[in-house]
Amino acid sequence: MVFQGSSAAISHTGKVRSNNQDSGYAGSNLFVVADGMGGHAGGDVASSLAISRLENLDRPYDSTAEAEKALGDAISDAAVDLVETVGVRPELAGMGTTVSALIMVDDYAVIAHIGDSRIYLYRDGALTQITTDHTFVQRLVDSGRITPEEARYHPRRSVLMRVLGDMDTDPELDTFIMPTQPGDRWLLCSDGLSGVVDDAHTAKALGLGLAPGRTADNLLKQALDGGAPDNVTIVIVDVGGQHPLFSGTPTIVGSASNPVGVEVPAAAPRRSSWLHPNRQAANEPTHFEPAPEFLEELIEEDRRRARRRRIGWIAGLALVLLLLVGAAWIGYQWTQTRYYVGADEDTVVIFRGVQQNIGPITLSTPYEDTEIPLDSLSEFARATVEGTISADSLAHARQIVSGINDLAGGGG
Repeated sequence: MVFQGSSAAISHTGKVRSNNQDSGYAGSNLFVVADGMGGHAGGDVASSLAISRLENLDRPYDSTAEAEKALGDAISDAAVDLVETVGVRPELAGMGTTVSALIMVDDYAVIAHIGDSRIYLYRDGALTQITTDHTFVQRLVDSGRITPEEARYHPRRSVLMRVLGDMDTDPELDTFIMPTQPGDRWLLCSDGLSGVVDDAHTAKALGLGLAPGRTADNLLKQALDGGAPDNVTIVIVDVGGQHPLFSGTPTIVGSASNPVGVEVPAAAPRRSSWLHPNRQAANEPTHFEPAPEFLEELIEEDRRRARRRRIGWIAGLALVLLLLVGAAWIGYQWTQTRYYVGADEDTVVIFRGVQQNIGPITLSTPYEDTEIPLDSLSEFARATVEGTISADSLAHARQIVSGINDLAGGGG
């Protein structure tokens, strides 16, 4: 049957890119995000071709198995389209796209995924990432070599290990089926959102209960406020709920919304330069899929980076320790310019240093034994000496001792 719920789709170029290589689709049963890559024109064409192939799947299905097979076949057909397009336009070689697609079948969500766009499920106040990024840094996270937080800022976070590209007509997809229920809120997005807005803020926006369109606007604003270095595409799907149901007209956003976006464009004039001949200059690719030998190079580079980070931490720790030792030495030297009058077992003594100790470390030493017997002092004078008397200098300490000696003589 036709999915009962509401949805919205939105796409934005962002604050850095000069064009939008993302595409998004929100229909009656089908919802898709595709993040294109491969230069100024290639990414546009790749994501548009993917949407063009998949939009024919926007219909009711008799079973989840039927929908899952239809998704896999359509994405494979899109890969063939990319290969054939590059055959006509060889200057687009290297283009590709991520695909994260969802088909609603009764009380189930049928999902197909390749690349680093994401599908999230917001249910009962908790946000869960449903898909796994097919990226180099995700492999590092899975192997325990870096944390998810480190992955967000890793210099190779955009390196894709699997992608729908022009080199493989049989892409390796993740497909699976999940039960869904009224009140569920599904989020499909390109990494232009997930790479800028963290899960906590995403969950907060989804949890406000606003209509899908207003929620998408809210998330887009957060991405733009965060700098939006890449294109941002968001599709939100509510299962059931109070908001208006599907109107019957699908929403297509991004490059696929351009009527000519899915056509193979006419060949552009070739530009050469001494550094990058025949290279598209309007936009650098946001992603690329490494060859196996390059992957080994990336892994070794990551090892070197980890070693440099450890060396940096060790050097920083050593510097901090050196500063602490230096500060302690300076402090100790200052204490040795101080004097006070106190007592040993039976006489009045001038001490060098300060009365305080730091744990087992004594900050004073006997400097001069005055040979004034403690038992020659009055009870009050003796208690005062044993409690120590601070002096501004050695001369001041000797002056204090002279006064004590006078008291001792008077008492004798």
